[in-house]
Amino acid sequence: MLIAGFPAGAWGTNCYLVAPAAGEECVIIDPGHQATEGVAEALQKHRLKPVAVVLTHGHIDHVASVVPVCGAHDVPAWIHPDDRYMMSDPEKGIGRAIGMPLMGELTVGEPDDVRELADGSQLSLAGLDFNVAHAPGHTKGSVTFRMPETTDVPPVFFSGDLLFAGSIGRTDLPGGSHEDILESLGRVCLPLDDSTVVLSGHGPQTTIGQERATNPYLRQVAAGQGAGQAPRRGM
Repeated sequence: MLIAGFPAGAWGTNCYLVAPAAGEECVIIDPGHQATEGVAEALQKHRLKPVAVVLTHGHIDHVASVVPVCGAHDVPAWIHPDDRYMMSDPEKGIGRAIGMPLMGELTVGEPDDVRELADGSQLSLAGLDFNVAHAPGHTKGSVTFRMPETTDVPPVFFSGDLLFAGSIGRTDLPGGSHEDILESLGRVCLPLDDSTVVLSGHGPQTTIGQERATNPYLRQVAAGQGAGQAPRRGM
């Protein structure tokens, strides 16, 4: 399996391209602010053909390039219905105006083909299987994508802004809930195998085993004590 990732734009949001191998079809995850050039470079470098864009949530730092990317390749975008409104009205997702300099660079709105994600569903795209889990807390419509272990790679977990290396997503923006994100951590993350590779919306990759041992939020959720206090990331 091929996973090509890069941090994009003002918020350093991780965008991923996932394919069975170079020269094949691929899925693009979270093409955010100023991600179009990076996507184009990765597609050319690995000779990939996109078949879909999938979104972990609706914040502008994760969806800002959805319209141009989907339009350029005539592919659908998948998002949870609770976050769909943010594609056309990004200010509502952060509770304030983003600011004219950034807004001047953004193409807001929906691509021509938008499809909605459901908890517990499985997306079969580009010859790959993505298991969808609704994981509210950072936003109401946050989801994660889990890919099963294969002969050449361990299980892979695209956590969006639910779980980071050493931290979790912020919950102080509209639709955020500290209680909900703790429930999502316990329900979605804790059952995963320690070998699962975590590819998050911001920052470096990690593993569930590493986070189970060191992440103060995940450790205390596992112990049934609520959340610890550590810096949180994401828009």
